[in-house]
Amino acid sequence: MGEISIKINIADRVYPLRVDSAEEEVIRHAAKLINEKVKELQENYTVRDKQDLLSMCVLQFATRMLNAERQSQNHEAGLENSVQELDQLLTDFFNK
Repeated sequence: MGEISIKINIADRVYPLRVDSAEEEVIRHAAKLINEKVKELQENYTVRDKQDLLSMCVLQFATRMLNAERQSQNHEAGLENSVQELDQLLTDFFNK
């Protein structure tokens, strides 16, 4: 698929982007999530500066991403151990 030009609104600022058409939906959804989080932060805190709100938003998303990566790595390590145990069981079974 080819690139397309889109405009994304984040925190009341418009950003023109050129994106792969296959990514457009994901990018628009990400912008929506950012705007929702900025609005939530604005309603819950006395902070009104958009830059501060965006920084808080980025910190929350980055924290979630890092936690998800850590959980994924732990899950992969557990899965790798399970595969090794299964491999050992099969090796033992077939070598009898």
